[in-house]
Amino acid sequence: MVAGRAPLVPTARAGLIAAALAPVALLVAAATPGLWVIAPIIALALLALVALDGWLAGDTGAVRLDLPGDGEVGAELAIAARLATRRGWPAGIAAALEGDPRLLPGGRLDLALDRSEDGQWQGTATCAPSRRGTGLVEQLWLRWTGPLGLGARQQRLPVDRAVRIWPNVAAVRSPTFQTLLKDAQFGVIARRIRGEGTQFEALSEYEPGMDRRRIDWKASARHARLYAKEFEAERNNQIVFAFDCGQAMCEPVGGLARIDRAVSAALATAYVALKGGDRVALYGFAARPQLLTPFFSETRNFKRLQQAAAELDYQPQEPNFTLALASLASRLQRRSLIVVFSDFTDPTSAELMIESIGRLTGRHLVLFVTLIDEELDSMAAAPPDDEQVLAMAVGADALLRQRALVLSRLRSIGVDVIEARWDQVGPRLIDAYMAIKRKGAIG
Repeated sequence: MVAGRAPLVPTARAGLIAAALAPVALLVAAATPGLWVIAPIIALALLALVALDGWLAGDTGAVRLDLPGDGEVGAELAIAARLATRRGWPAGIAAALEGDPRLLPGGRLDLALDRSEDGQWQGTATCAPSRRGTGLVEQLWLRWTGPLGLGARQQRLPVDRAVRIWPNVAAVRSPTFQTLLKDAQFGVIARRIRGEGTQFEALSEYEPGMDRRRIDWKASARHARLYAKEFEAERNNQIVFAFDCGQAMCEPVGGLARIDRAVSAALATAYVALKGGDRVALYGFAARPQLLTPFFSETRNFKRLQQAAAELDYQPQEPNFTLALASLASRLQRRSLIVVFSDFTDPTSAELMIESIGRLTGRHLVLFVTLIDEELDSMAAAPPDDEQVLAMAVGADALLRQRALVLSRLRSIGVDVIEARWDQVGPRLIDAYMAIKRKGAIG
């Protein structure tokens, strides 16, 4: 970007000086009427100083703005600006970006610029996008003052740069996660996993330490030696992550919308599932079905899953569980593991949700995932210092009891339930998936 001629404006310091000199000029004019001409002379002198200081501030040259084209929701983005000045001695330069509030907090981001050794001005700032989607950085505002601090120049430069915000998959990239994944039974090296699962693989000689229940007594009698059965862990299972994109899931928890927390946990588990040889699909719904991807296999398709998850929109409406889950069931041709991410706020919607999920359990394995409502917990545990706090605590406790009853009813119809904090739901979901995988309960 190339800056043009910037208009001159007085600074707050010039305004304060003018405000302080005005009473003095009035007193002089009142005490000695013949000296009234001093007041306009002082005003003209101050204006001259402001103009001189603005001229000494100079002009800016080429402006370089380093703005990433992609980012992840909740992860910090680094934005840098660099510019040069021409024929001037600016005392300081401030910069501010204007753009989409889901990208820049409050739609504004300030950058503090400092003079570098080569005489140019540069600075950086960070922001954490609060929602997925494409955010637009619209304008860059520059303001620099002269050496006296009385005059300043201010300029607005169009930017019009789009930043795409993807689902957060920082957990997948973490060294700890990758190390654990290598050591787990679904490791980085694709291999046939023997000794676990339910699918018969082969017979091998019994060795001390093996489970005695796996001894094949008929084969052992024929060979006059002990032989044990080896099993292969199930592979090529279908896993569907179904996201409620309705109003309750748009509420923030830990600084991000619940749906974004759910997407991050699902993608981490999807990565493990792809490593384990299973097939993964994503499904989103609110008042009507929103998105259904094909089943992806192999980790090279993980990026396509992340791109599909970025299309899950925020819907300020109540979800239609009956339509959404019936539509999903009609599209599944074989038994699958369906992981439903949702939340509920009233008994009516919870009743419809239980009824709809119950229809899935006849053919599919269902895992229900919800985030703990920390706000309700804090309200229910608050000391009853006054009547209002007591009333809020009683109401919160009633909602928590209602919530526990709904989860209990889901468990009673054969649904596995995970209720966890937002920062623990990912590991809990991965553990639940691995436990289901070891049991061979999907196929």
